[in-house]
Amino acid sequence: MAKKRQRRCADFTFRVAPEALKAQKTLSQLASEYEVHPTPITPWKKPFLDGGSGLFGQQRAREHQAQTAREAELFEQIGRLPMELAGLKKSCPVGLSRNRRSENRSIPTTK
Repeated sequence: MAKKRQRRCADFTFRVAPEALKAQKTLSQLASEYEVHPTPITPWKKPFLDGGSGLFGQQRAREHQAQTAREAELFEQIGRLPMELAGLKKSCPVGLSRNRRSENRSIPTTK
């Protein structure tokens, strides 16, 4: 009776592929250590190498996205500041007190 083909999970291949890339052991030694046939180990290295640069690229993409979100928030705050300033100028009583002072000075004093 033929042996059923085993499928290895991604975690398993993720452990074996770096070992194969290190080249400290031969494929036969790795195969006997992890109890697999030596043939699939070589194809497992290629996705690991291709995906390795993608892992670092994803980190850069996340950093870029966070920076873009922060910039958008800051631009929104900058846009809000002139409106708040205009509202404060309209509601500020300081303008009235300046007018009252100037009115008091314009009244001539008689002796």
